[in-house]
Amino acid sequence: MDLAWVESHRNATDRGSLALAPGEHLLAGGTWLFSVSTPEVTGLVDLTTAGWPPWEPLPDGGLRLAATCTVAQARQAPWPDPVLAGQCADALLMSSKVAAAATVGGNICLGLPAGAMTALTAALDGEAVLWTPDGGERRTPVAAFVTGAQTVDLRPGEVLRAVDLPGAALRAPTAFGRASLTSHGRSAALVIGRRDPDAVVLTLTAAVPRPVVLTLPPEPDERAVRDAVADAGAAVGWYADVHGAPDWRAAQTARLAVEVCAELAGVAA
Repeated sequence: MDLAWVESHRNATDRGSLALAPGEHLLAGGTWLFSVSTPEVTGLVDLTTAGWPPWEPLPDGGLRLAATCTVAQARQAPWPDPVLAGQCADALLMSSKVAAAATVGGNICLGLPAGAMTALTAALDGEAVLWTPDGGERRTPVAAFVTGAQTVDLRPGEVLRAVDLPGAALRAPTAFGRASLTSHGRSAALVIGRRDPDAVVLTLTAAVPRPVVLTLPPEPDERAVRDAVADAGAAVGWYADVHGAPDWRAAQTARLAVEVCAELAGVAA
């Protein structure tokens, strides 16, 4: 879409340049911003010129993904096991051209229930690193940063700088399950399991308005898994749109959760 109402564009070069004037909006990949009508946006501030490396190693063996890291770059990051990142990237059903522009930070900040970068980073205990307008920093789990369908805990003047993924979560075995109404449709239910030394951690997305993280015993029985999923859905509500009815999403999420736990059963953490 042509943004005929945009009157200015400037490059971000340092923290000071991220302060927005009235009508200005941060721009990263632009794959969402350029696809919708946003007449209130009269100026763009380009984050991709800030010079943030797509990824950086953390002291504990973890990984920092910059907010401007593209989906394509995230797939190529130095993961201990790249399978989960590839599965989540594929779940977005993007062309290679879009994946080369769409960013991890943009996908998370949109707060879409089917946001697969949200699912990936929440499932790996990701922590959102937020630059505050006073020059400080605020941190919050990605699972708490997305508070509902297209709502996030981004306060006035804040900028998502990066997501930090701890080394222990990156090294843990994972399993992935996804359901859609069609073979190439948007995710209607997505479950990621992670096998920790003393627990199985399930992250539910797509079928719920915000990420839900469940911590279960190392080898939970099917009834315990189904009950935990049902309780989670009752607490936050099952999401509904043209990509799936709430009761169907609930059933698919429960099925996927059972399958993911079965896949992780007996796997050494």
